[in-house]
Amino acid sequence: MVNALVLGKLDASQQSGISALLDSATRHDGHAALPEPQRVAVARSDLGGGTTVVLAMMEGAPVGCAVLSAAADGPTSLHLVVDPAHRDKGGDERIRTLLMTTALASVSGQVRLWAMRATPSDDAEAARFDFVSERDVLQMRVALPLPEGVVSASRPIATRSFVAGQDDEAWLSVNNRAFEGHPEQGGWTMEQFRSRRSAPWVDLGGILMADAPDGSGLIGSCWTKIHRNATPVLGEIYVIAVDPSHHGQGWGRALTVAGLTFMAQAGVTVGMLYTDASNDAAVALYRSLGFTVDHVDRSYIGDTAPRSA
Repeated sequence: MVNALVLGKLDASQQSGISALLDSATRHDGHAALPEPQRVAVARSDLGGGTTVVLAMMEGAPVGCAVLSAAADGPTSLHLVVDPAHRDKGGDERIRTLLMTTALASVSGQVRLWAMRATPSDDAEAARFDFVSERDVLQMRVALPLPEGVVSASRPIATRSFVAGQDDEAWLSVNNRAFEGHPEQGGWTMEQFRSRRSAPWVDLGGILMADAPDGSGLIGSCWTKIHRNATPVLGEIYVIAVDPSHHGQGWGRALTVAGLTFMAQAGVTVGMLYTDASNDAAVALYRSLGFTVDHVDRSYIGDTAPRSA
């Protein structure tokens, strides 16, 4: 028998169980079970505020979880993870159905459901709960190091490492101008930036800053992330931002090449990034550097019935 728990905070046993569940799913599926903000939230006993976890429990252990992430100005995000050991003989559908129905019953209003490495079965599940496809995010990959011809075709750019306490305001200002209106990357606060920067994987030397030669400020930055536990090891262009006053001048391509070159020099042989499928300019840029699509993460949008008081 599987039962569901709706939790606004976690005890040590629940944290440990969720961590083991996510690690198992990540190893089995070959990709992160949750995006980083949700993974960070469930590692905290208080869930960081604005997060609710639904645990599917069997014999005292979690066999699946749903993570609801509230947004101040948008739909609640919903991610589902099922233990690989319970995905056969219909177990996956039963557990996912329990997680979905329990999660949707705990919120009201619009919900954004995410499927990582989306498949036709994800589309069918979303439709069963009256969700419709909303947005595709491409994970694209490229072999490293880049061919010399690709590197030489890009605009030369000088970069330096991010300096904490010196570059915080400049980085945040450029990021928020570059990603104005973006659902994940835009509108960051300094607290969000510093919290994300404090993650164990972060190497400040891998946040590349490009200053304008005339001293007028920051052209942009390229934040790199090396996934050392992935097979193969992946070097991600985690956040790349060019100040809008410098758009259309080739700096985005130059910063991307700089980030990929930085990671190749660290021994990484596969580069990776995420971009919206609808961003034709970005997709064309990355394809020109040799990137191809590895998989699609898809969001679906739906409405829950308002809860009675």
